[in-house]
Amino acid sequence: MIRRGLLAWSMCASLAVTLTVHADDWMRFRGPNGSGVSDDDSIPTEWSDTENMSWKAELPGPGSSSPIIVGDRVFITCWSGYGTDSDNPGNKEDLKLHLVCLNRTDGEILWTGDIEPTGKEEDYRGMFAQHGYASHTPASDGKNIYAYFGKSGAVAFDLDGNRLWDASIGTESDPRGWGSASSPVLVGDKMIIPATAESQALVALDKETGEEVWRQEAQGFTGTWGTPVVCQREDGLEDLVIGVPYEVWGFNPETGKMRWFAESVESDSMCSSVIEHEGTIYLIEGRSGGSIAIRSGGKGDVTDTNVLWSGRERGRISTPVFYNQRIYWISGGIVSCIDAKTGDQLFQARLQSGGDRGRDEQSADRDGSRESARGGPGGGFGRGSGGGRSRGGMGGQSYASPVVAGDQMYYVDRSGTTYVIGLGDEYKLLATNQFSDDDSDFSGTPAISDGQLFIRSNKYLYCIAEE
Repeated sequence: MIRRGLLAWSMCASLAVTLTVHADDWMRFRGPNGSGVSDDDSIPTEWSDTENMSWKAELPGPGSSSPIIVGDRVFITCWSGYGTDSDNPGNKEDLKLHLVCLNRTDGEILWTGDIEPTGKEEDYRGMFAQHGYASHTPASDGKNIYAYFGKSGAVAFDLDGNRLWDASIGTESDPRGWGSASSPVLVGDKMIIPATAESQALVALDKETGEEVWRQEAQGFTGTWGTPVVCQREDGLEDLVIGVPYEVWGFNPETGKMRWFAESVESDSMCSSVIEHEGTIYLIEGRSGGSIAIRSGGKGDVTDTNVLWSGRERGRISTPVFYNQRIYWISGGIVSCIDAKTGDQLFQARLQSGGDRGRDEQSADRDGSRESARGGPGGGFGRGSGGGRSRGGMGGQSYASPVVAGDQMYYVDRSGTTYVIGLGDEYKLLATNQFSDDDSDFSGTPAISDGQLFIRSNKYLYCIAEE
């Protein structure tokens, strides 16, 4: 049944000279169009504190946003002054928000842009403490950096660190008290922000001025934490596509008008993001399970005409990746793979901390224990613990999404263990890696660019590359 109630709309550079922007820059959440995929085949499978680690940089504070790469710079957001110690959060009046620029060669912090909070930020407690005040990954067009800080608004800096503009998007709170986490995307001359918690709206700002171009509000944005993608349609138009509870919506990015919608998975929250490949939208989400493939395009309700397949595959927070006609994702310690054309399952296996027991897990799943595996660790949110977190007491659901380099998938759980998985029809664990001196939270999704893998924790940013 279509949740039509959700559609209740209220329609209404000096550094640029010396900076070399590479074709393989990673300039938004999960890289090119949010795919999480790089064709870079030079990323190592194994590393340690002394092997294949180019550098480690201490950050000004914690955060769960992801790094982005622009030329010879790395950008990341974090916060300080409040909520960095779960046992002693401190005073909210001392909260500071930061956009940090680092040299990708050695990790040196080149500049830090400080953003003053609005004073209306959430208290650091409960579910909000799972991700804190820097959950939105910035975006770049190669010229400027655009960041979003929820209630504290959007901000733009040039690559020298000069502040260009700032804009308030809204200061509401989501009903669950989970805060917000959707990241901005750039489409043409617009910065498009899913201000799902702050104003139950999708908002477009002029990149040059920060002025609002359009705003579309809908009750359905409540319960949405995903980031949109741009989809090229068969007719040559572009759709801006986002998953919301129960449905998937396609917008005209120039005007913000909805073009089409389709019934999706039965979930009252949408934590993961949709992915796109050659005009088809894929979504895997929901505590009770739900997967779907939808051909982009059309007008109005396209459920009957554009849904290619649907299933009960289970996901939660981690966004899948599409690679070689397969879709891979990880949820609750379980790695899954389905055929993108049919939705049929190819394998499902429990992540192992050592050795390759994927074949045994795969056989057990096919023999009927699949539902048991789906009910494994995770499946919900764990307890927040601020800037520090013990490896043995993680619990809950990991936040980072997998990324692909060459024929290998990299996935970081919240304890900092990175699983390297060979991609194909069978599960093959190639390696597990962990930083021995960092027991904090790893909730950001890694970035890949030009032979380097960037991983962030609540304390550090790491650069991994072949020695």
